[in-house]
Amino acid sequence: MATFLYKLGRFAFRRRRFVALIWVALLAVAGVGAATASAPAADSFSIPGTEAQRAFDLLDQRFPGTNADGATARVVFRAPGGESMKDPANKAAVERTVHALQSGSPQVDRVTDPYTAKALSKDGRTAYAQVSYKVTGFELTDASKDALKDAAKDGRDAGLTVETGGNALQAIPETGATEVIGIAISAVVLVITFGALIAAGLPLLTALIGVGIGVSTITALSSALDLSSTTSTLATMIGLAVGIDYALFIVSRYRAEIAEGREREDAAGRAAGTAGSAVVFAGLTVVIALVGLTVVNIPMLTKMGLAAAGTVVIAVLIALTLIPALLGFAGARVLPRKARKASAAGEAPGRPGSGGERPNMGTRWARFVLRRPVAVLLAAVVGLGAVAIPAASLELGLPDDGSQPTHTTQRKAYDLLSDGFGPGVNGPLMLVVDGRDAHTGQTATSAAARVAKEVGKLDDVAVVTRPAFNKAGDTAMLNVVPKSKPSSVGTEDLVHDIRSTASGIAQDTGAKTLVTGTTAMNVDVSQKLNDALVPYLALVVGLAFLLLMVVFRSVLVPLKAALGFLLSVVAALGAVVAVFQWGWLGDVFGVEQTGPIMSMMPIFMVGVVFGLAMDYEVFLVTRMREAFVHGERPGEAVVTGFRHGARVVTAAAVIMISVFAGFIGSTDSMIKMIGFGLAIAVFFDAFIVRMAVVPAVLALLGRSAWWLPRWLQKLLPNVDVEGEGLRTELGDAGTAEGPDASTAPEPARV
Repeated sequence: MATFLYKLGRFAFRRRRFVALIWVALLAVAGVGAATASAPAADSFSIPGTEAQRAFDLLDQRFPGTNADGATARVVFRAPGGESMKDPANKAAVERTVHALQSGSPQVDRVTDPYTAKALSKDGRTAYAQVSYKVTGFELTDASKDALKDAAKDGRDAGLTVETGGNALQAIPETGATEVIGIAISAVVLVITFGALIAAGLPLLTALIGVGIGVSTITALSSALDLSSTTSTLATMIGLAVGIDYALFIVSRYRAEIAEGREREDAAGRAAGTAGSAVVFAGLTVVIALVGLTVVNIPMLTKMGLAAAGTVVIAVLIALTLIPALLGFAGARVLPRKARKASAAGEAPGRPGSGGERPNMGTRWARFVLRRPVAVLLAAVVGLGAVAIPAASLELGLPDDGSQPTHTTQRKAYDLLSDGFGPGVNGPLMLVVDGRDAHTGQTATSAAARVAKEVGKLDDVAVVTRPAFNKAGDTAMLNVVPKSKPSSVGTEDLVHDIRSTASGIAQDTGAKTLVTGTTAMNVDVSQKLNDALVPYLALVVGLAFLLLMVVFRSVLVPLKAALGFLLSVVAALGAVVAVFQWGWLGDVFGVEQTGPIMSMMPIFMVGVVFGLAMDYEVFLVTRMREAFVHGERPGEAVVTGFRHGARVVTAAAVIMISVFAGFIGSTDSMIKMIGFGLAIAVFFDAFIVRMAVVPAVLALLGRSAWWLPRWLQKLLPNVDVEGEGLRTELGDAGTAEGPDASTAPEPARV
């Protein structure tokens, strides 16, 4: 592989105009496709195989035209102190609002009048109108949303407090200025790392090109493939992070090769052949983790994973081709000013870390860990273990209007309903009684009546509505309002209790009862994700383990990498629970409402963080493997790996953390949580696991770290990530510059 990538890098360097033109053309084509694409037709959130989804499907069959998955809105009215919603003036204002809602948009299916539906609170101060649409929230036109907002004016003009909740007001999340700040921090880190503006600008430029192509392609295909706005956000997040990092490693290795006295074209080829090999396998681990999300069988999660994986593939291809091409355009300007002056004077730029040069921070840290491996390992494991403790209290759910920022109308409507009717009214459950296969002597009517009676006796039930039947009279639909809020453990337990009760009724009557609604769907999603976590983890970690065995020609190094990842991801989940569920440092991160952790967060973090964690494992340990293969002792190889890789890996981690942290400023609680979780996970993995646990474990293992059974050596392909075959082909095996051993870099002293 190293030889192939070496030739590819040299080709891109020589034909730089052609290569650059191809990427610019791809960006232009993707941009035109995005600009001319129609908006996605829908943003369906189907969960195949769950009871809640089966109930929705049954409603579509038995109640045609009801649009069970159509958008809904609740317009909530609150009378001033001392007044009632029954006062004539207030009642007239509500009726005008209801009329405006009915006539405001052709997409409206029906609007319930608070007075005929008895949607008045006991104190008479709060009422709400339910609006049902013929289409999903993402199919609503701007005109329909504007009509919904404008309808509240009559009530407000009459002195009422009017707020609107529901999924009809779904909007594309805004990330705010913090995303730009994240990119700015990345730029500063790159300038400090390279000491040259051109070298710092290349990773940023290529990452933006890659993200531009990826996100534009997603936008262009969003209508055909039903892709949501969250898909683009995730692709942007992952694409920026890995795009900058992969380019950073290629540019850094190119500068190191120039410092060894290589010609520019040869240096570009060698950078692509060595660091480029690491980029390929690091990218593969990320792609495996993201594509593996398909095993969960949640369409939205599958699309997010595949789209983000595509963006990662683009980032890898850009790093291997466009970076060498741009290095050809940049010339000596990618070098620090001191090195450029030395080059202009005809002097060799000098080899970093050779001769009597002062050891850098990476070298000093590696030597410190090698002297005290047990103490460093214990401190790292105990520290991460302590942070992971809150993960034992993990509660899963999906965000609702109660997790919205307090200034939004959705959150205000949620709070008004909770105050006036109890928290459960924000998440009613829907029961569908199918009496088509009822036993002889039983009917859907009798079965539905029994369901209503038995469910009404359950502890956490506030209200059970009267059953509504379809035209055939064989299917009934009724609503259950819990006493607890939608995201509470009590409501989750109620869903299980209702299903247990319904199972007993089904045995007696033959009529099946299915529980659905947003809250029940959340419960089913959480259960499905929990069930899929272990198989997913086994698949992803297993495939990556095999891949890392091929890369490192070792059994223990991949095993150590996987165990270290598990430690960092559990610690990251603990931090997420502490901030978003317990509220620790909530003000710092803009968490206005604590609650359960998003259902897909654990499996999502496992997938994404595993791929990213393996990036640093590959980049850091590949350099150690390279030194070991070239004759250094295990301890010397660890120090050499840190001398060459620690500074760059540190910079890459800071960049990735800043990119992810930029999404913490999002107005969407899901994006905010993902940004925080990925940022803290990368911090733990890069700075504690890879920088402390890895060298400590390698120091304790010694030569056995690189052990591989002979039968496995013959079975596994030799992909030559460390470039040994490339060095042999170029005639400088065993040295850094050529057959003259006197020019080889000095081994690190430990």
